[in-house]
Amino acid sequence: MQAEPVTVPSTCPMRDVMGEMNRRRIGAVIVVNGANTLIGIFTERDLLRRVADADPGWRDAPVAEWMTPDPFTIAPDVGWDEAVSMMDRHRVRHLPVVDADRRVLGIVSTRMLMLRRADDLNRLVENRTRELKHALDEIMSRDAELRYNLSAAGRFQTRLLLPHAPPDWPELRWGVHYAPLDHLGGDYYDVAQPGPDHLGFLIADASGHSIAAAMVAILSRTAFADVSGATISPGAVLSEMNARLQGLADERFVTAFYGVLDRRTRVLTYANAGHPYPLRFVARTGAVQALSVTGFMLGIVPDEQYREKTVQLEPGDRLCFYTDGLVEARNEMGEGYGTDRLERAFAQHGACTADELTARLLADQRAFRGDQKLSDDVTLVVGEVSREE
Repeated sequence: MQAEPVTVPSTCPMRDVMGEMNRRRIGAVIVVNGANTLIGIFTERDLLRRVADADPGWRDAPVAEWMTPDPFTIAPDVGWDEAVSMMDRHRVRHLPVVDADRRVLGIVSTRMLMLRRADDLNRLVENRTRELKHALDEIMSRDAELRYNLSAAGRFQTRLLLPHAPPDWPELRWGVHYAPLDHLGGDYYDVAQPGPDHLGFLIADASGHSIAAAMVAILSRTAFADVSGATISPGAVLSEMNARLQGLADERFVTAFYGVLDRRTRVLTYANAGHPYPLRFVARTGAVQALSVTGFMLGIVPDEQYREKTVQLEPGDRLCFYTDGLVEARNEMGEGYGTDRLERAFAQHGACTADELTARLLADQRAFRGDQKLSDDVTLVVGEVSREE
């Protein structure tokens, strides 16, 4: 189980609860009283079931009005197989772990159970593979056909989702790395020019990878293409994309960062929908700053309004946009690469050109993870602010 899970009192406003879940990227919080005794649980499913019909001002309501009271629980001495069976039987994804007095000790999730059972499943696959060896020729033939079709679909997706080449803007030079985990991926980036004096850049990530994520990414990219040319407001663009993605992405979501650069003043205005914060290398001081602004993921909460921030860019600055696959890469010890290492590498090589800086950052991540394979799509885009007026 996960010890010390996130707990909130029953009076905690929904706004704070969702903000904490978004910040920690978790799917559930446990609702307790002052004695750390279980009252209920609030999950993404609770939100999705009610949010579409909720009254205005629901974000200020206490979590007690949205939680599942008296949820199914499990004792700390129950085995993993029984936990899996209980989740399947009750169709839940999270089980609070409590003692005899219902004091919260931890939480068990389907993700944790799957990781725990990975070795057993691998052994099962190996045994079944030997049993099915007589069908190998047919399986390999079908697999080759599937790979061919997925490869063709991947090439089509790349042409559809991504600019054919980095945008030719004199204000910015670009370095780009796009690497889907499978033939099809959920990462993408795009550019817009909503006016002669403004340049827009979007980076986004549909949850998961492969076919389902790719389909959601295409829906998102279509929404961006439809709305980005009509306004220079990043928050308005994300709000309209969010509205168009409601009900289209099933239980999936999209994270996105969108910034618009004023070509005359070098002021970058930006908004964020749950995406990892891009980084700015300040050429004048050598400092690295996160372009931080919060916002809920696209396709989940209707009528979400996205706040905007601005930053004054200076000649020689560098910008680093990336998806979470870059920082979630792990080494052989299971340790994540993380944003701290990315920031240090960015500061160390920040004076390089955009192409060279992109290569240096990727090399730093590869050196960290060694032979360990990636588990998600990786997109990295570096922008170099021109020193020329």
